[in-house]
Amino acid sequence: MSQNKDVEASIPLTSMPRASDVERDLTHGEHVEVKISEPRAPSNQAKKITIPAIIIIPIWMACSISVILYNKYIFDRFDGLNFPYPVFLTTWHLIFSAISTRILQRTTTLVDGAKDIDMTRDRWVRSILPIGALFSGSLILSNYAYLSLSVSFIQMLKAFVPVAILLISFAFKIQEPNKRLMAIVLMISTGCALAAYGEVHFEMFGFICQCAAIAFEASRLVMIQILLHGMKMDPIVSLHYYAPVCAVINAVLIPFFEGLEPFYALHRVGLLVLFTNAGVAFALNVAAVFLISVGSGLILTLAGVLKDILLITGSVIAFGSPIAAIQVFGYSISLGGLIIFKTTGGK
Repeated sequence: MSQNKDVEASIPLTSMPRASDVERDLTHGEHVEVKISEPRAPSNQAKKITIPAIIIIPIWMACSISVILYNKYIFDRFDGLNFPYPVFLTTWHLIFSAISTRILQRTTTLVDGAKDIDMTRDRWVRSILPIGALFSGSLILSNYAYLSLSVSFIQMLKAFVPVAILLISFAFKIQEPNKRLMAIVLMISTGCALAAYGEVHFEMFGFICQCAAIAFEASRLVMIQILLHGMKMDPIVSLHYYAPVCAVINAVLIPFFEGLEPFYALHRVGLLVLFTNAGVAFALNVAAVFLISVGSGLILTLAGVLKDILLITGSVIAFGSPIAAIQVFGYSISLGGLIIFKTTGGK
């Protein structure tokens, strides 16, 4: 018997595909066939690894928090390594992930889901390429926002993603608006507006970058529902297909946005930081694979909320980012709308 569960695993900067990209399948089915035949040797198929929720949830939370704070530390001019090149760093993450998923495909069963996908050239051009382009835009823009905005403020703004998804779905008549959804839109929008109003160090360029990143991310998730409907892709399988596309797109953009400066500044970070940073980002996606197989949607939604709160607290401690009382109040309203959205299935 097999069971696939969909949960929200958010991920961050960084980067990488989230657990919300996986559709829930509540169908259970078994097929047993008995034949009289010659004895066969026992199967050498590797047993699927499962990790208890009490272990994998903290691991996922730690990876998600670490990768965002780590990226901010690399970018930050005053409290970090002063390496303000988001396109280069994102490209490096994607190259690392593209290589790592192919190593895992040959050495583990984590990428076995790719075997069940008939990835034709036409499907790749019509689905993977446009979704990958949106993913690249989301990653680049969100990372640019970290150059001028605090981690805590960006995290508050990310609560607007479900609203953007709903608005796009309404616009293209993918989903019909109702009173509950409009109440959710109002709650989250009000909360994000209060968070923006109370931001002490508001910077318009970073705010525009983050809003654009949210638009790209919401468009990507809607396109996944439309173009990849019925196709089961966990975070690692998604990364297996999207990482090479995004890496090439980002690499083409480096000369136009950052030139050769990132290569001249590599001595500020060093190989150890580059590899550990990319490793933590990739570990987040591996953790998400195990995360989607444990716990209920409600438990994992609450875990995501707790992770966001811990991330905001950690950013305040690590970087001294001030938070106004009105932002706490506004973010609380947004979280309430977010929990309602996820626990009702966005309907």
